[in-house]
Amino acid sequence: MASQIGIGIIGMGWMGMVHGRAYRQIPQRFPDSELIPDLIVCADDVAARCEQARNTLGFTRTTTDWREVVDDPDVSVVNITAPNRLHLDMVRAAAKAGKHVFCEKPVGRNPEETAEITRTAAEAGVLTWVGYNYRWAPLVQHTRSLVADGVLGDITHYRGRFFAGYANHPDGVLSWRFRREDAGSGALGDLMSHVADMAHMLAGPVRRVIGQQALFVEDRPVAPAGEGTHFSVGTGGKREPVTNEDYAGALVEFENGARGTFEVGRVIQGTHCQMAFEIHGTKGAARWDFERMNELQVYTAGGPHDGFVTLQSGPAYPGHGHFNPGPALGLGYDDLKVLETNHFLRSIAVGRQGEPGFSEAKAVAEVLAAVEHSWSSDRWETVQGIG
Repeated sequence: MASQIGIGIIGMGWMGMVHGRAYRQIPQRFPDSELIPDLIVCADDVAARCEQARNTLGFTRTTTDWREVVDDPDVSVVNITAPNRLHLDMVRAAAKAGKHVFCEKPVGRNPEETAEITRTAAEAGVLTWVGYNYRWAPLVQHTRSLVADGVLGDITHYRGRFFAGYANHPDGVLSWRFRREDAGSGALGDLMSHVADMAHMLAGPVRRVIGQQALFVEDRPVAPAGEGTHFSVGTGGKREPVTNEDYAGALVEFENGARGTFEVGRVIQGTHCQMAFEIHGTKGAARWDFERMNELQVYTAGGPHDGFVTLQSGPAYPGHGHFNPGPALGLGYDDLKVLETNHFLRSIAVGRQGEPGFSEAKAVAEVLAAVEHSWSSDRWETVQGIG
């Protein structure tokens, strides 16, 4: 018999709405779920966003004070999609109140904050989750199985990249993502966090890195409070400096001896959301690109085809059958959030920490710290534990 669990979401911009829709989809996509989300309260400092969320998603209450979400006795899960500068205070409060926490990546503005957040949640004994949603694409999970089952052999090379064009217009608005005091790093934390998490899942821990960074658009029009997203383009008005990087890249050496590259950029032209990887082993290879997320190219040495074969997502691959009954009936971005949310609720139902939680976010942050350190040292940096 399923029971309800109270959900409170903090931050009702684009991502908060995605999370809210995901919770609403659980009873439909996973009718055997042990926990049915009940959207209790949402918070945003822009009241109009809260009202839109209540009208479209059915929250019982709204507030402009995020602390009321944490303090609400009907809330068991605090879901954080607020700017990075608020993550630490919000997780501290939620953990102290004994609430489970789902926080969007990168979990804090910098590796030190991520480490403190991880420690705080662990000491409180609450379960955690992080929004690394790309790992839940059915064919990405299939790739994970190919690696685990030895189909690709020993991993020798990994390329991870996330080229996003959301900021390629020079008049793209100066949202909080472009301010170091609000976001911490730029493309490194926003995009390379996804790349590093995917690499950890598929190729294993990273030993050392050497990186570079660049800023291409030095100032942007200020975003009107509560309007638009980081995809929005301004029409004039006051401009202020961008204070974090547009691009980051790194050479990477994994602990298993594999070599590779990570590369991310937010101002690139021609590609819009190319979160992608190529993984090569002694027996085969696989490559995947979110822009064609329902396809996976696989090569096996000595197989019947002298080249890559394209697989199409379908019910044979993890999670797909909860959305569509046949092959090549594609899933989308929001569906990955539903899969992600379901795994989080399952971890709560069984009372056991799943992946990715804050520990995985901390491991990613340690890689990003080494990359950022190499920007000033101009040499290879070993990935080290923080906190």
